[in-house]
Parts: sequence; structure tokens; C-alpha cells
Amino acid sequence: MARRALLTDRERELIEGGDDVDEDLRYQAISRVRRKINEELTTDVEVLQEQHPQLLEELREVVCNPKGINASSGGE
Repeated sequence: MARRALLTDRERELIEGGDDVDEDLRYQAISRVRRKINEELTTDVEVLQEQHPQLLEELREVVCNPKGINASSGGE
């Protein structure tokens, strides 16, 4: 089994889309990920801020400056 950070393999597949992806399932995956960001991830950030600021800084580095992603591309 592959390790994951935020998205499950299935959530990645659904969010990436494609002709064979049911739009309702894609929407549900987006909703689940949004909930994880707004609920669980914020709690994790709070714990890191209080207990291990260096790990929080490493997280910020990855999220704010991901390697291999062109910042000027604008994402979608």
C-alpha cells in the first residue's frame, strides 16, 4: 500500500477526472478533501505550531513552494 498525505489514491483518480469518472463521485471526493483541509489539517497545523514548529515550517515549505510546480502556471 502506498503512503499518502492528504489524498487517497481513489480521491486522486476522481479529482484528476477523465472520461470514465462519474461527476457525482468526483464532487464527493472534492467535498471530502475540502473537509479534511478545513477540519483535520487545521488541527494538525495547530499541534505542529505548538509542539514542533520546525515540522510546521517544513510543511509550509512544501505547500507554499512545491518543487516541480510552476508558480506562474496558476494551477488549473
